[in-house]
Amino acid sequence: MVIGCCFVCVFAVLINKVCLQVTVEGVIGGSVVLPCFSRKNDLKPQDINVHWRHNYTQIVCDIIQGKDSVEGQNQWYKNRTETFPDEYLKGNFSIKLNNLQHADAGEFSCFITSDSKEETVQLFISAFVVDSTADKGNKSTDLETPGETAPDNVGIPWHWVIIAVVLVIIIIVVLILIFRKKRGQSPL
Repeated sequence: MVIGCCFVCVFAVLINKVCLQVTVEGVIGGSVVLPCFSRKNDLKPQDINVHWRHNYTQIVCDIIQGKDSVEGQNQWYKNRTETFPDEYLKGNFSIKLNNLQHADAGEFSCFITSDSKEETVQLFISAFVVDSTADKGNKSTDLETPGETAPDNVGIPWHWVIIAVVLVIIIIVVLILIFRKKRGQSPL
């Protein structure tokens, strides 16, 4: 009975995480809008603080006291992000990410401090390439600017690793309990 409850709880948490996450797909060289909205309608510019991160560590952009801030912004995103200042008072803190690259794929988080709320957007980059250099005869599958380097942590977000480890531990404990029960031993 306890084991069944544990599985139901873990399953509910995983379903909730997957269902609530927004997914967006973009193409190399193209642009996407990553959505983020506040529940509050009575926002004042001085109270607006929003932090966009890629895979929870790379600073994509910040909105501090109602103004865009590039302080600490990862060079990878320099001159590639746009915000919509006219929408801030309406609670819209979406950003537009331009000149998409393979390394942009992953999870983007938008933390709205006034709501103490974090929204996540999963960005997928398709293999289709927008080739803006076709007229010049240059074929390019990755439009990286020379000298720019992609963020180091393009891998799996850390929270998914923790969830996987916890699930493996739960499965091992369940198997031990089943094995002991079949041998006639006390479960614990």
